Amino acid sequence: MAIIDLVKWDGSPSLLAWKFPSDELSTWSQLIVNETQEAYVVRGGVYDGPFLGGRHTLTTENIPLITELLGLPFGGNSPFSAEVWFVNKITNLDIKWGTPDAIQLQDPKYNIMLPVRAFGQYGVRVTDSKKFLLKLVGTLAGFDVNTLSVYFKGVFTTKIKTEIANSIIKVGTSVLEISTELEELSLMLGDALAKEIAEYGISLSQFNIHSINVPEDDPTVISLKAALAKRAEMGIVGFTYQQERSFDVLETAAGNEGTAGGVMGAGMGLGMGVGVGNPIGQAMGQMVTPNNIPIINTQSPVNQSPHSTVSQAEKLQMLKDIAELKKQGILTEEEFQSEKQKILSN
Repeated sequence: MAIIDLVKWDGSPSLLAWKFPSDELSTWSQLIVNETQEAYVVRGGVYDGPFLGGRHTLTTENIPLITELLGLPFGGNSPFSAEVWFVNKITNLDIKWGTPDAIQLQDPKYNIMLPVRAFGQYGVRVTDSKKFLLKLVGTLAGFDVNTLSVYFKGVFTTKIKTEIANSIIKVGTSVLEISTELEELSLMLGDALAKEIAEYGISLSQFNIHSINVPEDDPTVISLKAALAKRAEMGIVGFTYQQERSFDVLETAAGNEGTAGGVMGAGMGLGMGVGVGNPIGQAMGQMVTPNNIPIINTQSPVNQSPHSTVSQAEKLQMLKDIAELKKQGILTEEEFQSEKQKILSN
């Protein structure tokens, strides 16, 4: 193999470390290092360097390990075998990360187990070239950012899962609302991960969480979001959950054929669910005759104010009437719901 007189970087920009393809050098070979790089000459496992940006002549003055080769009959240009490693010290900002599987944790707000995923990106820079070459690169011909991400995938995933779970529990914010905390979480995780990779001669220049989310097709997530949507809907129209349940009881009773037992069942549901209006006994007295035949006065008393509250018995009768109209197809579902709301709001 011919003796190399000029040694310079010829690797891909994505590489963090690159080994010059030939190891046949001479004591007067020219080593050219870019300003964003450092170089090491390695012979017998001993690293000489770093050689910083500029042109360097490989001589016994800057490479003591070749001193014993002097005096060989090569006209003052003594050949020797050694590797030359270049380390790229630019900052790489676009390294992607993500949790390969969901993190199972208990939502601190809704107290149910939810699967949580996260992804983002980070940036690194080699700060200690020799440590980086010794601990990570070894005998590889090159080392790029993809290789780096594979190396740290296990460490990062474990640390990220633990820190995200602890942080969500600590701040008490629901997983569905954690997007407002991403910046703070990113800083905290960045500090934790920086310590993990520092021992390899690498600094973490940035760490960003782009999203913490839940799988939309997960049954638990679907149920939770449906419940939240229902709660929001009731909040808009001013209902509570207990009132909504009582309204359902009234609607069911109004849609059935009138019997004393049916009316009494509706009255029980009304009395326990809503807790408003006359006592149950009084309501039952108004609605049921001694012969157990429901008799409901749908006409307001003559002296009743136009703004008086409609009694529960009157509401029940009106609900029954509109339920019958819906059953006969006179009212649509939308019209029925509209009329129902009007009755129940009085």
